[in-house]
Amino acid sequence: MNPEQQTPVPSPCINVCEIAPDTGLCRGCLRTIDEIATWGSASDEAKRAVWREIRRREERLFR
Repeated sequence: MNPEQQTPVPSPCINVCEIAPDTGLCRGCLRTIDEIATWGSASDEAKRAVWREIRRREERLFR
């Protein structure tokens, strides 16, 4: 099962925590600093929305 389909929704953090200055995204999890900061208090639906955005970013950056 994909992480974004689980309940509770797991964090995408892989402990490679560095914001890339060219994209503004974490090199490890592809989240913005705002997404990282609000993750702990976000609802599962909000977390799933972040996961969907991560998947779009993966497509754009790694295809």
